[in-house]
Amino acid sequence: MKNASDEQTAVIARNQATVYRLARAQMKNEHDADDVFQEVFYRYLRKKPVFVSPEHEKHWFIRVTLNCAKSTLSSFWFRRTEGLPEELPGDFDEQKVDPEALQQALGQLDKRYRAVLHLYYYEDMSAKEIAAALALTENNVRMLLTRARRKLKETLEKENAI
Repeated sequence: MKNASDEQTAVIARNQATVYRLARAQMKNEHDADDVFQEVFYRYLRKKPVFVSPEHEKHWFIRVTLNCAKSTLSSFWFRRTEGLPEELPGDFDEQKVDPEALQQALGQLDKRYRAVLHLYYYEDMSAKEIAAALALTENNVRMLLTRARRKLKETLEKENAI
């Protein structure tokens, strides 16, 4: 960030955790998430958008992260390679779901389901905030959450993980 202003550095610091967690949720492994993370902030520094509010800033970073992840997932290189399995970081001692099974089940979900689950549970966003960030209606977000939870539960039950 040699050429970044103090304001740009502050914006990056405020949004880096959200961008990385969302990229990680979409990409299924940390190396591809790192690539998406770098691309998002490269675009920010290159385009220098002006944000009218903190919500606008957060929504811009969410939208750009999802778009970069989508572009990466649909690229020729990504479709022709196969990643190595990774362990899910974190402490899951209190949960009754096997962390590897949970990661695998989340990876099997459609990317739009992964996105709403991530924003709701990991970014602690409300359905209204998710709707604004993803240009959806609140009812649509709630339905996506319901379907995502149901599919996740079915997958985990099928694999006897719960």
